[in-house]
Amino acid sequence: MTKAIFSKDHRHIVERLKKARIEAGLDQIAVAKRLKKTQSHVSKIEAGQRNIDVVELKQLARIYNKSMDYFLE
Repeated sequence: MTKAIFSKDHRHIVERLKKARIEAGLDQIAVAKRLKKTQSHVSKIEAGQRNIDVVELKQLARIYNKSMDYFLE
């Protein structure tokens, strides 16, 4: 059985997160500062190496000015 972190749904969310960040004109450092995390934390999320919880996804949606649906479609 494949771990959830490597699922098709997880990869889709990761791709949307990267796209949203770029569309917002932000780099990983700027996002990390807003999350009060490190740049490496954001990098690991975008590389699919770190699970993201709903609260963090909501924070990222706010930073990127996107609805939660954008990431879950």
